[in-house]
Amino acid sequence: MEILNFIDGRHEPATQGAWLDNIEPATGKPYGRLPRSSAEDVQRAMDAAQRAFPAWAATSVEERTACLSRLADRIAAHFDELVAAESKDNGKPERLAAAVDIPRAEKNLRFYASAAQQYLTEASMSGGAGQLHYVHRKPLGVVGVISPWNLPLYLFTWKVAPALAMGNCVIGKPSEITPATAYLMSQWITEAGFPPGVFNILHGLGAEVGEALVTHPQIKAISFTGGTATGRHIARAVAGTSKKTTFELGGKNPAIIFDDCDFELTLKTVVRSGFANQGQICLCSSRYLIHESIYPAFRDALVDIVSRMRVGDPQSPDTKMGAVVSADHLEKILSFVGKAKELGGRVLCGGEATRPESERCASGYYMQPTIIEGLSPTCEVNQQEIFGPVVTLQSFATEEEAIALANGTEYGLACTIWTENLRRAHRVAAQVDSGIAWINCWLERDLRMPFGGVKSSGAGREGGTESLRFFTEPQNVCVQIN
Repeated sequence: MEILNFIDGRHEPATQGAWLDNIEPATGKPYGRLPRSSAEDVQRAMDAAQRAFPAWAATSVEERTACLSRLADRIAAHFDELVAAESKDNGKPERLAAAVDIPRAEKNLRFYASAAQQYLTEASMSGGAGQLHYVHRKPLGVVGVISPWNLPLYLFTWKVAPALAMGNCVIGKPSEITPATAYLMSQWITEAGFPPGVFNILHGLGAEVGEALVTHPQIKAISFTGGTATGRHIARAVAGTSKKTTFELGGKNPAIIFDDCDFELTLKTVVRSGFANQGQICLCSSRYLIHESIYPAFRDALVDIVSRMRVGDPQSPDTKMGAVVSADHLEKILSFVGKAKELGGRVLCGGEATRPESERCASGYYMQPTIIEGLSPTCEVNQQEIFGPVVTLQSFATEEEAIALANGTEYGLACTIWTENLRRAHRVAAQVDSGIAWINCWLERDLRMPFGGVKSSGAGREGGTESLRFFTEPQNVCVQIN
């Protein structure tokens, strides 16, 4: 596959003619190439977007959102192609891409196509003063969106849809590790009715094209999902400018398991919340906090299930765990397991790189699902995001201790709480530092609700009206009517 940039309604290579290999994680081998774009490509996209912006901003919301709906139609029509591409690019099982990634990408477009048409702005009357105040929400202009490699099309569409719906022009940068589905979608942008320059997609390295996008003086906003270190770098880069930013960053999410939980439901769900997508979801549970009275039984049952899980070729319909995304990421995961051993942690299962019994996958990047106990809550393994199929176990005696352990990291993205005590569930949720708290469930989302993290897990919120507001500038208009 030869991937190209999409600028001003045309596909083209990087201006300087440089390329990057696109590697399939399941095999460890290149299967195509993508442009290594630069600041010159960002400027070309900016010039196109600025030319397109006045007419696009003046286009009715009904026509803008019709373009989103038609793009969603193209995603639905090319479902199988996108599923195969997402799996090949990322290493995730095809069954997961078919169940989660591609359906959610389509849903994101359809949701904002509807939400933007139903959005009502604020208005008020000033008592006896005879004045009508209302808020006019104007598109910002040209905005940049940067999405990660773990849920490539899912998170890319989550960002671009509200930006386009509210009348902005977009320069999007997918992860250079997983560019395929964004490129495929770019082939249908013109078919969907978007004018040239409205929606541009650039490929390349974050330190090069991403940096040029973030620091470009005419970019009005940056929406970023990715690692905490990169988010901090972007925040420093835009400091002192008027750019709006929203960051969805890392997590070290606790699963708080009380002794009155539904044991089987909890066990089944935390296996999924720890190891879905090879643990490469920012919302995955990575620290299991288990009440001391059920700790031995829960640990043993968990280890029994996880130790029987096997990695497989992502193309196989039976595979539930595929490859991690890259060789470098596999080495990072293994380094954390090594640190855990050095610190006296006990690896209860997994802990090693592995391979499926498939000649095709002999050089791929695979990690055994891993459970570790016996580590201090303050050690690096329990403090830093691993972002892989590795979970740690800790016990607690009281509700207060569980909350302290849950809040004992720099992160605050998500948590899960497992208890049949309704009062306790609400009480604990209110005291945990997290942007989202699930009670007796995981990864259930209402797209109307705000999404984001606290502390080092992010700043700002996405979803529903939060995203529609972010991609607009409010103007207070006052009319004297008496």
